[in-house]
Amino acid sequence: MQRWLNSYRRYLTNYQSVLAYSVLGVVGGVASGLIVLAFEMAIAELARLWGVGGGGEDFESLARWQLFALPALGGLTLGLGFWLLRPENRETGIVHVLGRMHSDYGVLPLRNALVQFIGGAFALATGQSGGREGPGVHLGGAINSLLGQRLGLPNNSLRVLIACGTAGGIAAAFNTPLAGVIFAMEVIVAEYTVAGFIPVMLSAVSASAVSRNLGGGAVLFSIPPVELGSLWELPYIVLLGICCGAAVTVFIFLNRLAVRLNHWPVAVRFTLAGCVTGGLALLVPETLGIGYDTLNLALQGELLLYMLLAIAGCKLIATSISCGMGMPIGLIGPNLLIGACLGGALGIVGQRFAPELASEPTLYIALGMAASMGAVLNAPLAAILAVIELTQSASVAMPALLAIIAANLTNNGVFQQRAAHQTALRQLRRFAPNDPLNQLLHRTDVTSNMEISVVKIAIELDSGSIPTLLNATPAWCLVTREGEDLFLLNGKELAGWLREHAAAEGATNLSEVDLRRWSIAPVPVQATLRQAMDRIKERTVEAVCVYGRGTGGKRVLQGIVTRDSIERFSLSNL
Repeated sequence: MQRWLNSYRRYLTNYQSVLAYSVLGVVGGVASGLIVLAFEMAIAELARLWGVGGGGEDFESLARWQLFALPALGGLTLGLGFWLLRPENRETGIVHVLGRMHSDYGVLPLRNALVQFIGGAFALATGQSGGREGPGVHLGGAINSLLGQRLGLPNNSLRVLIACGTAGGIAAAFNTPLAGVIFAMEVIVAEYTVAGFIPVMLSAVSASAVSRNLGGGAVLFSIPPVELGSLWELPYIVLLGICCGAAVTVFIFLNRLAVRLNHWPVAVRFTLAGCVTGGLALLVPETLGIGYDTLNLALQGELLLYMLLAIAGCKLIATSISCGMGMPIGLIGPNLLIGACLGGALGIVGQRFAPELASEPTLYIALGMAASMGAVLNAPLAAILAVIELTQSASVAMPALLAIIAANLTNNGVFQQRAAHQTALRQLRRFAPNDPLNQLLHRTDVTSNMEISVVKIAIELDSGSIPTLLNATPAWCLVTREGEDLFLLNGKELAGWLREHAAAEGATNLSEVDLRRWSIAPVPVQATLRQAMDRIKERTVEAVCVYGRGTGGKRVLQGIVTRDSIERFSLSNL
């Protein structure tokens, strides 16, 4: 078994090993599908404890005093629980996943995943205004990253595993495998490659199959087939996109203001967010929870114009503040509801003033969902595929594209706003560069550019070892003292010096050799070239020693990677 696993690890070091990565896709999809189902069950069971039915959605049936007390006390309780945690263990959601992918090379911690699962389920069960997709992305990515860490897989494969987990999380939550694939590639990995697509596609299919079979196959949104009635509606659809883009801009602005309060005690922030949500719920009970039951009511035409606008406004305020305060909840679901309400409102207005031209309000609801999702995530491709899969109609593609473009241009072009997660990353000073060079170094295993011709020699080199060193000259000599790595010497340069200066008897002190010494730092064999380069910059050294684990956990030198070799590799592959 161990021999097979070692062979599999070697295959994974090559990013183009499609078959090996396909196995990761299937395993990752099943794992993410199961964890998302468990998360949804946890929300429903917790909510049932305080009398909330409908799978944790029926908050509207609560007594009036509970509408405020439940989210307020829930925020206080959650804040006290988070107060006991270290700040680094409180990080959750898409922002956490993106930050760890770049700063920690795909190593997602177990503690943060547990905080996301327990904290996210408790928050949503107590009526906090948020979504389960952001937690699903984190949990799907984390369980796959933990699996890869447990098996000792190379870090470049952890990125693929996380992409598989996030695609599986979206696919399991919405039953939209195509949207899950594009979301993972567009938002999480920010890269399109054939080798990367195949395992992510397999993951989305596997997660969707798990969700449909074990989750009862329930339809999340009951959207009837929709189609555009007349081309004269296109300007009105542009107006819908502009409205959704402006709403997303306000959402991101409020979210950014709330993030500025991160220096406040976490218990105070969460309690304040819960009180804001509870206060809005006294006016509009539909503010509480994820809001999919309300979305279905809108699709069935059971909400009046003023209710649609009130729900959109309250949901926007409550969710932006709660997410900005750091609650372990998502923002995709609420933004779908906000867009749906705005679309439904415009659809009602269109039906009222131009019934002979306007399509059914259901079309505008679907377009509003797509426009808001595309703008808040800056993921237009994922949004268009999501609306096509949800409506099961390709005829909606053209008007949906128009609405998404108008929303993104409004948010990005007119108001100069980034996506919500990108804004949060910048405010938290977490940089996630996705330029071609960083992508190349992140997906390349350190062993692919490693010089394996290296020997360890003691700093006091005895004369008996010199003939062997001269007969089989290695590329590098790692000079050590009492098991401690000191520096590197070029093998050919050392051999030439020894031929001229080495004493016939006695030891040669290599610290006195007049040759260039290469400063070094260690990296694990699972590292990527990005990790090697970061270690070189961090330690201000010229090379890294790649170490693996041998029998008994003993450290075994695998090879050497220099800054020059990384730069040559980058230039030849870009």
